[in-house]
Amino acid sequence: MPSPPAESIADGCAFCAILAGTLPASLVHEDAQVIAFMDLRQAVPGHVLVVPRWHVETVFDLDEDTAAQLMRVAVRIARAADAVFAPDGLNLWQSNREAGGQEVPHVHLHVQPRRSGDGLLRVYPGPQPPALTGRDALDGWAGRLRDALQASRAG
Repeated sequence: MPSPPAESIADGCAFCAILAGTLPASLVHEDAQVIAFMDLRQAVPGHVLVVPRWHVETVFDLDEDTAAQLMRVAVRIARAADAVFAPDGLNLWQSNREAGGQEVPHVHLHVQPRRSGDGLLRVYPGPQPPALTGRDALDGWAGRLRDALQASRAG
């Protein structure tokens, strides 16, 4: 696997150590922008992580081309996992910052085959909670997000 430039490696980052070749990994895919390897914690067979080749801590810092390649590769791996493991379902997930459940400070996308009743990754710990707000608040938040998107395109 080609190593990323030294300036793109963060000290103490496990994924950067894999990219630098100082930690082992069971590779599934590699290209100029991303690599994919088996997660060490296999609660069900086939859990893969897709990672950019340079250190980027969160999705907020990720450029759109790399983000697109992360998703392209994740979709290809999801199809391969479906063929190899015949799961009952599959999750794609990506976590950011401590409150979002991010454990490794290097952006990564999980591709995890699922089995019915495996007990993994419940969004709600019990029955789905009631909506916190009504349509007016939802419309207001949507408008604020549209404004932010427009401002980011203009900037």
